[in-house]
Amino acid sequence: MLFSSATLSATMRRTFYTFAVALGLGLSLPAQAEPPSKPIELVDLDGKTSLLSDYQGKWVVLNLWATWCPPCLVEIPDLVLFHEAHKDKDAIVIGVNYEDTDPEKVKAFAESQMISYPVVRFKQKVDGRTSPLGPLQGLPTTYMVAPDGTVVAARTGMVDQKMLEEFMQRFAEMKK
Repeated sequence: MLFSSATLSATMRRTFYTFAVALGLGLSLPAQAEPPSKPIELVDLDGKTSLLSDYQGKWVVLNLWATWCPPCLVEIPDLVLFHEAHKDKDAIVIGVNYEDTDPEKVKAFAESQMISYPVVRFKQKVDGRTSPLGPLQGLPTTYMVAPDGTVVAARTGMVDQKMLEEFMQRFAEMKK
């Protein structure tokens, strides 16, 4: 063992265990495990603006996707199942449509895929390589935002319901 429990601060232990949990589930930690420094504005497909911080108190699964992205489409049913199982208690999925397409077309697409979670876009313009949460390696990309607003994990590639639930469970166990 490199460090004993006595030499690790509570913050260092939390970061280490979060990293271990994330790696075990194929997730990685963002560069900084803290709340975003600037408010992240989200705009729904009807033009209504909200903030990511409006969802503090629940886990937020922020899933960046596009209609033309095959793996994005494959993971939608699992995201819907996760959202339906958790939306009234401890977590919410927010789908961030990451393309420059008419919102009405995206809305029709979301309905055809039976997406029950909110579909939004970032208010700030995106360039295809970044998001307000950092560099973008590809789509789909999913960020796990803890109830305190801290971005605690990220994954480029598909996620499923089991992976998300296991991450939340292990994270809760780690904090005990």
